[in-house]
Amino acid sequence: MSKKTLYASFASKLDLLRAVLLEKFHDVESDLDQVTAGISTDVLGALHRLLACMQRHTGEIQPPFVRDMRRETPELFKLVEDRRRQVIQRYFGKIFEAGRRAGIIRKDIATRLMIEMLVGVTEAIMNPTKMAELGLTPNTGYTSVVTVILEGLLTEKGRSR
Repeated sequence: MSKKTLYASFASKLDLLRAVLLEKFHDVESDLDQVTAGISTDVLGALHRLLACMQRHTGEIQPPFVRDMRRETPELFKLVEDRRRQVIQRYFGKIFEAGRRAGIIRKDIATRLMIEMLVGVTEAIMNPTKMAELGLTPNTGYTSVVTVILEGLLTEKGRSR
């Protein structure tokens, strides 16, 4: 495809990047909708599938891309952060609520607080400066954050499965 053809659909590189990012989030959310569809019958299975899905999608992201996007297009980096927050709230919220009903997620901590802790830690770690400082990739950083948070939220019943 020539640049001329490409720019007939997109006014700038920024518009093209925005379209690619929004399409990626659409793909992630579509996959997560499928993962959480059968949540009521198998909460732990859905949680494992959700984590595998998120790991697969974050594994595609390379640190230089994140660093450059934050530096060169902060408005798009903000878009990614906002969408990431929405994805965590929506999908982990579903899992946490279903897990509470199934007795595998703690009931002594409000679901909203669980989500805010996950979002807060994710935002603190999943930025280019901190990932570089800690020697993390987006995949290893996200996996570590989720593992530590989830281990603290599981009940004994949830840990024994």
